[in-house]
Amino acid sequence: MFSHITIGVSDVGRAALFYDAFLAPLGITRVWTAEDGTFACWRKGHDGPALFVCRPFDDRPAAPGNGWMCALNAESRDAVHAAWDAAMAFGGTDEGAPGPRPHYGPTYFGAYVRDPDGNKLYVVCRAP
Repeated sequence: MFSHITIGVSDVGRAALFYDAFLAPLGITRVWTAEDGTFACWRKGHDGPALFVCRPFDDRPAAPGNGWMCALNAESRDAVHAAWDAAMAFGGTDEGAPGPRPHYGPTYFGAYVRDPDGNKLYVVCRAP
């Protein structure tokens, strides 16, 4: 459904380290970094949706959107835990530790974090 998601950040280098660690347990790796350091991109495999981070095009400070969140699939509950742990180790903040979310479904298991710029992220596993 999506081509890509772009997240505005204040420091692309710092964000790249955070997202490298946070996305690795989900099988998502960095596939490109602009030579001038203004963009970085991650994908799972060679095709499909991409996640970008960059400084805002209008040169105003990066700010998280109110009500905005990027949710990412995990193949296992262990991957949800590992992504959350990596986020905490690389400057993220806890918005909801890994655990069941039965109000979303009987096998729904997820964790909420914010990146170092305050952007809200969610990791979810729906497998039993």
